[in-house]
Amino acid sequence: MLGNNKKGDPDKNGAGTSESKAIDPLRNLGVEEDENVKLMLQGSSMVKVRSPRWQKRRTLKLMEDGVTVWCQSHKTSSRAKEQQSFSIMEVECVREGCQSENLRRMAGSVPEGRCLTVVFKGGRKSLDLLCQSQEEAQRWARGIRMLQERVDNMTQKEKLDQYPLETRADQNHDDKMTYNEVQTLLQMINVDLSDQYARSLFQKCDRSADGRLDHEEIEVFCRELLRRPELDAVFIRYSANGCVLSTVDLRDFLKDQGEDPSLVHAQSLILTYELNEWAQKNQFMTPNGFTMYMLSKENCVFDPEQSRVYQDMTRPLAHYFISSSHNTYLTKDQLTGDSSVEPYIRALNHGCRCVELDCWDGDKGEPVIYHGHTLTSKVTFVEVIETINEYAFKASPYPLILSLENHCSVDQQTVMARHLRSILGDKLLTKPLAGLDPTRLPSPQDLKGKILVKAKKEHAVEEEASSSSSDLSSSEDESGRSEGGRGRRKKEDKKPGGSKLSPELSDLVVYTRSVPFKGLDQASRHPETDMSSISESDALRLVKESGIHFVRHNSCQLTRIYPSGQRCQIVALNFQTPGEQMDLNQGRFLQNGESGYILKPPFLCRPDTTFNPENVGGGPGHRPVLLTVRKWDKPSSIVDPQVWVEIHGVPIDNNKKKTHHVDNNGFNPRWDCTFHFTVHVPDLALVRFMVEDHDYTSSNDFLGQFTLPFSSLRTGYRHVRLLKLDGSSLSPASIFIHVKVTPGQSSPSKSPRKSPARSPTKSTSKKP
Repeated sequence: MLGNNKKGDPDKNGAGTSESKAIDPLRNLGVEEDENVKLMLQGSSMVKVRSPRWQKRRTLKLMEDGVTVWCQSHKTSSRAKEQQSFSIMEVECVREGCQSENLRRMAGSVPEGRCLTVVFKGGRKSLDLLCQSQEEAQRWARGIRMLQERVDNMTQKEKLDQYPLETRADQNHDDKMTYNEVQTLLQMINVDLSDQYARSLFQKCDRSADGRLDHEEIEVFCRELLRRPELDAVFIRYSANGCVLSTVDLRDFLKDQGEDPSLVHAQSLILTYELNEWAQKNQFMTPNGFTMYMLSKENCVFDPEQSRVYQDMTRPLAHYFISSSHNTYLTKDQLTGDSSVEPYIRALNHGCRCVELDCWDGDKGEPVIYHGHTLTSKVTFVEVIETINEYAFKASPYPLILSLENHCSVDQQTVMARHLRSILGDKLLTKPLAGLDPTRLPSPQDLKGKILVKAKKEHAVEEEASSSSSDLSSSEDESGRSEGGRGRRKKEDKKPGGSKLSPELSDLVVYTRSVPFKGLDQASRHPETDMSSISESDALRLVKESGIHFVRHNSCQLTRIYPSGQRCQIVALNFQTPGEQMDLNQGRFLQNGESGYILKPPFLCRPDTTFNPENVGGGPGHRPVLLTVRKWDKPSSIVDPQVWVEIHGVPIDNNKKKTHHVDNNGFNPRWDCTFHFTVHVPDLALVRFMVEDHDYTSSNDFLGQFTLPFSSLRTGYRHVRLLKLDGSSLSPASIFIHVKVTPGQSSPSKSPRKSPARSPTKSTSKKP
């Protein structure tokens, strides 16, 4: 992709005379005059705090790219890491005051107003800082939040001009790059170009012929690296003259994409994405502008219409899949890891609508949360509730369920109830909604902004104790130490007084009364507002043995499955554990504005449904379609990538296919192949694209993935934005694909065939 052309007619390649100005990331972000940013650019001396004894001075400074913060040690030891950095995009949130467990333990010994905690996405440890003044702490917090917001709202064109890597690669900070510094840049973006090609590209961009690239020349160099030949092939296919797309050409392309082919829409795309002023003025789109559009969020494979709340939110809660977390308090290991409030922040910020609190008696009459009978650390109940109160509705306005695993004495249960009432206030649901039947489940809309407590209720204890176990009995403890099973119960649940409940806590249970699951026959006699938790193994057995009846049960009542599950409303996953199950969960809840509530298809909501997830040879939900995916990409890097395309849904639809690997090319590999999938129940299917580094001698390394509902797929030429293992963006890494969906057809019996040689590069695609 060549230069930022400002004036002159574009030539055959879309290039003209370039008068682009020096890159100014801070101006691009619109923050060059902000006082908080000015302070951050100057740098601040702070104290990094890990414990009362471990406190080290650090200098934090925002770099000129506007997104990188250096954290520099004052230590000169050769063993010490002199500098570390983090990106604004890696920050989950900034918390002012003594909000972390570490700083809370030091309350009284450190001035709260000067404290600051940077919470990162993924598994990176938070950064606790002690600033020199309260004002400095507040200004850093405001500055980081503002930069996050600005970066999130940047256009594709603005992001392309940001180049944080250039700042890091310019080792002598002279605002120019030598060939050696260019090699550093290539290493940073995982590109291992041959020395001959790299030198040739360097010399081509070095128009001043002084052996160094200035801002403008670096821009040209980076744009050349970002060229996507697969997009050039599509461009030529639709361009009448091979040089530019007229509005007529662009409208033809949009029509084939299934998008708005109006003149107004075509003109708006040219105004938004075209870089060349001459072309923009004459309503043409050059190859550069076309590439900008094709790689923009506007052309993502995920349907943007589903990024808002678009589903009916007035149905009973049991008619929705609900995003849920298991052992939410754990940061990592379930036996020796830390318990913390930060996993609650991450889960809630990602739309989770059911979090778990494993509650035990603590010191000084204050209950604590941790993985009982293990070596995991403890966090106080009050800290967790305060955090939930702050973050409950930042990502979603719809109801949040607190799943209490109650192992506390009656006295400390009463303390829990007091904290819930005093901290959550009006957010806490304490009685049935006026005007609604208290035995029926309300809707997410009815419960908007409300927090529900899922726990046992006092009047139900006797009937639970006296009821005999039947063919399926789940353990009272849902924390993962025991998955439940036929008649198994924990010894501690049988101790004298073990079933006693605090009336104050019991009164807070309204629509989500926790009851043991003792078989489908008995469950059918419970009111809709009763809610059971069962293990994944039991759930899968129910699907196999009584699939239709289990689906009917879940059309009326809520079922929570731990630690993972299938086709029930609340599948409680370990949000702190990255992997395929979290990828699928994140993909499932991408739609409907990432609100944490997804309306189930009609055949899962009818109490008389005959849908059987184990047998979909016909009947409800059986709507077979042929999904065709075609992938691309071109040569030169240090990994050997291959792509898997996977379908996850009902058993008959589960399928996966992989491309061949491309040797030594992680920058822009080309696969050029086509896959066909028959999807029988598309309403329940997820599509996952996973890229890994092929290894002949050991297991392949994960590189990136993206998962989305089948119903959210957009057909045509699209790009798939890859995510890291922790679910954060791997930008600018993406796969270019072509997608086609054909109703009522089965996939060809022959194996995947190669697609035509004109295909684009670096992609995963479906063939028309």
